[in-house]
Amino acid sequence: MKKRFFIAGEWLDGSKYHELKSPYSKETIAKVPLASEEDVDKAIQAAFEAKREMKNLPAHQRADILENVSKLIEENREQCARTISIEAGKPIKTARGEVTRTIMTYKFASEEARRIPNEMINMDAAPGGEGRVAYSIREPAGVVAAITPFNFPMNLVAHKLGPAIAAGNPVVLKPASQTPLSAYLIAEFFHRAGLPKGGLNVITGKGSIIGNSLVTNPKTSVITFTGSPEVGLALKGKAGLKRVTLELGSNSAAIIDKDISVEKIADRLITGAFTYQGQVCISLQRVFVHESLKHELIDKMKERALNLILGNPLDEATDVSALISEADTDRVIAWINEAIGRGAKLVSGGKKWDNIVEPTILVDVDPDTNVSCKEVFGPVVTINSFSKWQDAIDAVNNSNYGLQAGVFTKDISKAFQASEELEVGGVMINDIPTFRVDHMPYGGVKQSGFGREGIKYAIEEMTEMKLVTFKK
Repeated sequence: MKKRFFIAGEWLDGSKYHELKSPYSKETIAKVPLASEEDVDKAIQAAFEAKREMKNLPAHQRADILENVSKLIEENREQCARTISIEAGKPIKTARGEVTRTIMTYKFASEEARRIPNEMINMDAAPGGEGRVAYSIREPAGVVAAITPFNFPMNLVAHKLGPAIAAGNPVVLKPASQTPLSAYLIAEFFHRAGLPKGGLNVITGKGSIIGNSLVTNPKTSVITFTGSPEVGLALKGKAGLKRVTLELGSNSAAIIDKDISVEKIADRLITGAFTYQGQVCISLQRVFVHESLKHELIDKMKERALNLILGNPLDEATDVSALISEADTDRVIAWINEAIGRGAKLVSGGKKWDNIVEPTILVDVDPDTNVSCKEVFGPVVTINSFSKWQDAIDAVNNSNYGLQAGVFTKDISKAFQASEELEVGGVMINDIPTFRVDHMPYGGVKQSGFGREGIKYAIEEMTEMKLVTFKK
């Protein structure tokens, strides 16, 4: 299956192609074009030329286009899920969940397109403001350059395209190299939904070429990136005065207080740790449990981890499949072995089968090992114990990241203390840090990035405020 760039409403061949292979079977699943700098410039120019039309598109028309995309995904739900599963190695039942979320994300975007807020300003509140009428309006910021990761190839694309188009911005989308098929499918849906030519442009290829061109081209106004801290910080350094939103890494943690029923939360913890092989930005990576519950928690989580089914992502029974690449598989195994070598106890997993890493539980882990202080992005969770609540909070904060954290407690004072002291962008009381619904503000602090997603909040990042005053 040979793919093409989508530029200015047309499907265009590339001068070079590469073979896209399944993370699970390693079979070739498509031939994908590799963009040159000229291809990137062509896509940016198409978006730039669409600025005026996109800005002048009435809000109700933008809303209808986004609603139509949502309907097209619904009508092609299984095709979308299989596309995600094949290119990303995501278990099919998990992929179907992503499709459901994507439908909702575009619905939220459609709704927000109709209610982008403008504001009246009471000018006579200040001396000298008498006899004036003023208001502020939000206008589209301009061409949005969107760079998305492999792990949610349809829904994280929606979190870029939805708010950008809702606000009236044209977009150039660069999807992850491993997962371009979902993005091209979405481009087809937007085309069928009636988006003006140039309103969405999709190009694929090497991030080093495309990312640099997108960020440095003076015709792009907004950079929205989800990926690694290293790449995100490098892009930000080149962006100058452009608006930049960065959603970066994490090593999300959960604190479990002594009054919690381990039996009731064990399944939820396993979901947080091992969904999509742990390749989730807010995957549960670190667990801090009160010492009185430590052994019970280990037993319950081990029992459930050993019951997870490993295999083909298209198999309905599969819970855990291949990591996105062989290099990531080798890295995760090396980090597990490093932790064991530094005193951690292996409770389950720790081995690989081709590109599949067994769901791994490590106990009593040195906080300076890679599996603790870096983002594993694999099926690994660490368990350490604490005796004092403050020590648990301090342990969570002992990280360069701060995306989301989970807190399980029945003590309202401890819940408020954690919500106030945890250095993260979101605190989930009595749930795992992996919880997210698509209209809530989502983003982190420290090396987890800055700016917020969630359609309403992303629109704020992708619009400029203009003040208008009339002297009567």
